[in-house]
Amino acid sequence: MLRGRFAPTPSGLMHIGNARTALLAWLQIRSAGGQFILRIEDIDKPRSKPHYAEQALSDLRWLGLDWDEGPDIGGPCSPYVQSEREDQYEAALQQLLEQDKLYPCYCSRADLQAIASAPHGLSAEGPAYPGLCRHLTASERTERGAAKQPSLRFAMPDQAVSYKDEAAGPQTFAPGAGGDFVVKRADGIISYQLAVVVDDAAMGITDVLRGYDLLDSTPRQLLLYEALGLTPPRFAHVPLLLGPDGNRLAKRHGAISLASIRERRLPPELIVGALAAWSGLHDRTEPIAASELIRSFKLHKVPTAPIVVDDATLKLLERSDNH
Repeated sequence: MLRGRFAPTPSGLMHIGNARTALLAWLQIRSAGGQFILRIEDIDKPRSKPHYAEQALSDLRWLGLDWDEGPDIGGPCSPYVQSEREDQYEAALQQLLEQDKLYPCYCSRADLQAIASAPHGLSAEGPAYPGLCRHLTASERTERGAAKQPSLRFAMPDQAVSYKDEAAGPQTFAPGAGGDFVVKRADGIISYQLAVVVDDAAMGITDVLRGYDLLDSTPRQLLLYEALGLTPPRFAHVPLLLGPDGNRLAKRHGAISLASIRERRLPPELIVGALAAWSGLHDRTEPIAASELIRSFKLHKVPTAPIVVDDATLKLLERSDNH
């Protein structure tokens, strides 16, 4: 049986781009008769707020989406909140340490900013880390450790990573793509990369549908699955929504939240209809319930290029945030 999930980060209000990803992930699983899981990714505690998590659940229900397991209804894979799963992340870290897959990194923010300004090559994950601390001697680590608490980085193996993306097509990443990455920050916070792998494996997730902005995370996560002896899910990365100006909708128009749209009393069917039309699931923008899209949903209908939101709909949504 297919098991999919949607895993919002409660660091702000859910915007229209989040809603589209949630809708597509839900339709992928519901159209196959699978189970849909909701998980709150609040591992970054300083940025996460409980009221945003509560708002996300309310917004999803308003859209007409439901889930079989989640923080509000429980399930066999509880807890469904990352901040309550830290023992599992620590166990995975220990497993990686025992395999010598990790090393301490003492680079400061100034060091990393200098790296960011150098021509190492950028991705959605940021500048590639050039491995400055990877080959320090034991005495050098002791010396630096006396002055600074280190982060832990995963040492990328010298191997290419290839996989078939269910939406974006075949993908190949060069050896070491993106550089060695942090799995535990110096302040003790577990990274998204590790937490999401541990959680998806523990929850038996078979299919992950998410935005194209996370495509560069995939080789890192596949290598973590391999190192931890876990079976990875199938991945589908769908294109992002862009405004008429060509900028990412979620970034430029960050105020277009579902909460504010609801305040204006626009019907959820209108929003679902717009999301469906933008995603190639409906031939015109008209109100429709999420449940009405299940029977005809096919992932291949979703465009592979970024989707430009029409100006008229965008103005309607923007007015809902500036009334």
